[in-house]
Amino acid sequence: MAENKQSACVTCQPAGLCGGKGLLTLKDGAWRNNPLAIQVLGICSALAVTSRLENSLVMGAALIFVCVGSNLIVSLLRKRTPHRIRMIAEVAIIATFVIFFDQFLKAFYWDMSKQLGPYVGLIITNCIVMGRAEAFALQNPPIVSMVDGLANGIGYAVVLAIIGFFRELLGTGEIFGHQVLSSQWYTPNQLMILAPGAFFALGIVIGIFNALKGPEPQEKK
Repeated sequence: MAENKQSACVTCQPAGLCGGKGLLTLKDGAWRNNPLAIQVLGICSALAVTSRLENSLVMGAALIFVCVGSNLIVSLLRKRTPHRIRMIAEVAIIATFVIFFDQFLKAFYWDMSKQLGPYVGLIITNCIVMGRAEAFALQNPPIVSMVDGLANGIGYAVVLAIIGFFRELLGTGEIFGHQVLSSQWYTPNQLMILAPGAFFALGIVIGIFNALKGPEPQEKK
């Protein structure tokens, strides 16, 4: 009886999604190793589309969709893709999801598509998406690869939403086109809706994230 219990304990798997790896992957991408606030990746779109909260949310949703979908397909094909053409295959997969989302916007949200301009299409070259496909999905099974894509997409989208919220609020006094700060006592800060305002906002958010996260163990020594 004791031997049976011992053998059962040896063969049992850790609890949680993907043997506990899913939760760790989710925390790492969304917080500990946030692609925008910690790794400082994908800052072009963060600076270009965050003048309004609505734009930020749509751009964040686009990256989540592309990152989750491309990670899934790259992971499913990881054992069938020749190593020498893997990056070409990854770009083709990413481009497929980007084109799908871009066409969806043009079909149902034309005004938003015009506001975002070429930046949805430029997700194809976004180093966050390509990096997760190359560094994670190519070495891991589909489910945890999707979790990794979701985590990094959420981490990116949250930072974009924070920047977009404060830039629109301070730059126009509005949120989603609704007046929040009355013009009777608040004068909109035009700097916040210009390019320098995006740099200031991004720098402040990066500083706050790093302060809350704290130094790495090797940095404490």
